[in-house]
Amino acid sequence: MREAFLDYFRCPEIFAQFALRGDLSKDCGYFRFGQDATCFGRSSSGFRAKGPGDGLYNVLADVSIENTACRLPFDPTEIIDNLRYERFANFNAGSKNISGGAPLTTAYYSMRPLLPVSMRRHLQRMRLKGWEKIPFPHWPVDRTVEYILKKLLALSLQAHNVAEIPFVWFWPRGVGSCAIVTHDVETAAGRDFCSELMDINDAAAIKSSFQIVPEKRYPVPESFLDDIRRRGFEINIHDLNHDGKLFSGREEFLRRAQRINRYAKEYGARGFRSGVLYRKADWYGAFELVYDMSIPNVAHLDPQRGGCCTVTPYFIGNILELPVTTTQDYSLFHILSDYSIGLWERQMNLIMEDHGLISFIIHPDYILQECARKTYEELLSYLAQLRAEGKLWIALPGEVADWWRQRSRMKLVSQGNRWQIAGAGREKARIAYARLENGQVRYHLEHEPESATHDPRFASDSR
Repeated sequence: MREAFLDYFRCPEIFAQFALRGDLSKDCGYFRFGQDATCFGRSSSGFRAKGPGDGLYNVLADVSIENTACRLPFDPTEIIDNLRYERFANFNAGSKNISGGAPLTTAYYSMRPLLPVSMRRHLQRMRLKGWEKIPFPHWPVDRTVEYILKKLLALSLQAHNVAEIPFVWFWPRGVGSCAIVTHDVETAAGRDFCSELMDINDAAAIKSSFQIVPEKRYPVPESFLDDIRRRGFEINIHDLNHDGKLFSGREEFLRRAQRINRYAKEYGARGFRSGVLYRKADWYGAFELVYDMSIPNVAHLDPQRGGCCTVTPYFIGNILELPVTTTQDYSLFHILSDYSIGLWERQMNLIMEDHGLISFIIHPDYILQECARKTYEELLSYLAQLRAEGKLWIALPGEVADWWRQRSRMKLVSQGNRWQIAGAGREKARIAYARLENGQVRYHLEHEPESATHDPRFASDSR
């Protein structure tokens, strides 16, 4: 019951005393935990609705505190996993939740290379009609997982009758949030633009990752990969051949996963993103990779509906998921017809409120036109400004994965009347404290000694 809570906060285990109150139901459905958290799964009180709309039963009134234990009418880890793994998506009646292999999808992807962008845009808009009316996950950023975890922390503060709970801060050196920029290379034209794109990124001093399709789409010469590595950028695998069929069936997926694993070793790649963001998280065990970047936070504008409802990295077995937390460039430009960074700014502000991961997908293929390129350059300038203000750590996906794995193994240990962090990488970690202020959970970093050494890429204050 407490695994998700401890993985997120890395606080002393004594503050994670949660127990079930009553037997869980056999059926699954939607209910509410407080005002902000829509949950999906089993519960031991009230009723579970078939959809995520209004009128959900609020289980918060059924929570009780006995000594220092919080007795809950649901299993928090089960509910959070149901969101992170998108298990609610297939439950919704009439859900447009496909992951490749459907006849219309197969036909579309067989014709896609021959279709002009204008035709693709028209077909996609027809299919996505009504997306803005989807009640859950919440557009433009869903932070349900964070809401649940903060509500549990508030209950723990109450149960233990303490003013604050210590935990390992989310990002290195106390920086407030993190951002990554990633590029999915889909065509030969996009591949040929990558060198110029690296120039654009370097002008803003922002390194990024390039996801390469290893088969059929375009030749992948070693000189192309060497140039990316030499310039300090990162290489990841982007599907196998980007035909929309990776998750069409279990047997086919396993066959393709073996080839993807071989390409990852050949390219020296540790990360992966599927084509079109098709995904089945329960199959990820076949990948021999360090991290994945295929699950969107909110998937209203994607062919496969759903969303992981979190802005924080999380583990799927041994693979770390770095969720896609902002709208893709293609959707912004060609579905929403927006060539400003206004929506991205709004999403970044929401993500930073919960100190999450801001992740972008910018396709080289879709910023060949000057108007799109200028939008991207404006985004880079804004990211660089946030970094200069000490609000963001801008990193490569592999750096984020390495940090999050280190943090997942850290513990807080008591040394006299102080807490200290134990574990590899602790010199970059910071202790923070969670408190209740005006009924809301607020975080404060522990004061650091004046002699502390700071990397200029990081903030010293995350508040």
